[in-house]
Amino acid sequence: MTELQLGLLAIGAIVVAGVFAYNRVQEKRAQREAQRSFASGHDDVLLGGGGAGEHRAPGVAHRAEPRRERPLPDERIDYVVEIALKAPVSPAAVEQHWQPIQRRHSPRAVLSADPSTPVWKAGLQLVARAGAVGEAELIEFRAAVETMAAALGGIVAAPEMKAAMEQARELDRLCGETDIQVVLHVVAPQGAALDGAAVAQAVQSGGLVDDGDGRFVLRTPEGREIYEVSTRDGALSLTLDLPHVPDTVRSFESMARLAHHLAVAGGGSLVDDNGNALGEQAVAAIAAQLDQVRGVLEARGIAPGSPAAARLFS
Repeated sequence: MTELQLGLLAIGAIVVAGVFAYNRVQEKRAQREAQRSFASGHDDVLLGGGGAGEHRAPGVAHRAEPRRERPLPDERIDYVVEIALKAPVSPAAVEQHWQPIQRRHSPRAVLSADPSTPVWKAGLQLVARAGAVGEAELIEFRAAVETMAAALGGIVAAPEMKAAMEQARELDRLCGETDIQVVLHVVAPQGAALDGAAVAQAVQSGGLVDDGDGRFVLRTPEGREIYEVSTRDGALSLTLDLPHVPDTVRSFESMARLAHHLAVAGGGSLVDDNGNALGEQAVAAIAAQLDQVRGVLEARGIAPGSPAAARLFS
């Protein structure tokens, strides 16, 4: 049995114990919809139970839009077709032919944009959280790029289709093994409520930004999300999406410290999805498993928090 298999078995054991939770993006989206419903119809635990006119905690920073750069084709995660132009072509002309392809295959389609070189690259993302690309779509994309190249007076070079589909299947397996989300909960004692004012102050001291809908987010200076705190069913939930988080263990440990701080400040306790109390040993076990999964991704050249990981796990 490989080290990866042993690690996955350990993760499964933790899940059964109620300590470690990971979900695919469909569940995460459903949770966020539930959060929005909760925030719109109930008092917000983060904000001290204020009414409809009190949706901001004093002193808590508000949302700042992350800086976004146009992604470039990446052979680790894309089917990349090279277009060698025989004569200079303006970027506008290339974009004119590219836009129909972009619209047809969005958001998987990406194009290099360097007018200083005669070689352009068009890529189709092989895997996303929705699943691996189908062979029919891959063939359609390649044919469209070949038509584009002919119109621009260029020639194409593309990977063999069978190899590309095998790469897509391998990437999909990798995603299935490493697409992990950790959720910690802070709950009030039965029949009581968390101290909303103390919780809001704790969130502020943690440097989180108000992202709206009862959701507060800690981001990197570049705008990438590290973890979030949100209201869910009368409790606070702290969520870390491993593939999107740089410095995985330190980020998780930061979230766990904040969760403990929120529990103490709000007069609650730290629990897992099954309501079981989380102690230091359980938190340390989660951190160890996250570090192992981080290593698996980095070994494939897809470090958590990198642009490639952000695209692959989108």
